[in-house]
Amino acid sequence: MAKKQAGLSEQLGMLEVPSSSAPTSAIGAEGHRDRMRTRILSGQGETMADYELLEMVLFVALPRIDTKTLAKTLIARFGSYSAVISAPREELLEVKGIGESAVATLKVIQLAAQRLARAEVLDRPVLGNWDRLMDYLHTVLARERVEQFRVLFLDTRNRLLADEAQARGTVNHTPVYPREVVRRALELKATALILVHNHPSGDPTPSRDDIEMTQEVKRAATALSITLHDHVIVGNGKWLSFRQEKLL
Repeated sequence: MAKKQAGLSEQLGMLEVPSSSAPTSAIGAEGHRDRMRTRILSGQGETMADYELLEMVLFVALPRIDTKTLAKTLIARFGSYSAVISAPREELLEVKGIGESAVATLKVIQLAAQRLARAEVLDRPVLGNWDRLMDYLHTVLARERVEQFRVLFLDTRNRLLADEAQARGTVNHTPVYPREVVRRALELKATALILVHNHPSGDPTPSRDDIEMTQEVKRAATALSITLHDHVIVGNGKWLSFRQEKLL
């Protein structure tokens, strides 16, 4: 009997019994998120789908819910990752599962993208970095739901002194006051301007009002020795330069 017990003990001893302290692979939602983090940290983020990237952004604000499903819901509603990031707060809050914390996180991403794009045009002659300027303007304006009129104030070397929103209007009109534009240029000691506004319709073709307003600003600026370099209209993925179209 003793021999049988010893033999049984030897057989059991040959079996590997996992230790409670041995590392195990994460499973479930947390395991999925760990794998997603690994992809990002190992430089594979470029291969991630839009919903996967959005999922990770939302996880920061919503660590206890299924952000994968929520990310897919948001993209289905707004159309793309960038459209979700730039969607108005009120519309984001209409989506079940999205609260103020999630909206704030999305808006931080939007602001970060704008800051990064703006950094590419700072301290450089704007006219010599036109592609980067257009990238920046698209980041700021292309997905705005209402018209926004901005002015780029430049120094004697055509470097950006300030980019300021002068007015916001409706889906197809923004009131612009040439005297206010010129007054602000004098305050900033700017010597040149580039006017910018967006067309929420996506079509950057200028209206008659756009053309007349541009001429009014040019006259007011010229009277004070301030150069109007251009007026750019930004659509969704398109833009138009008054200078290139010989409208200025």
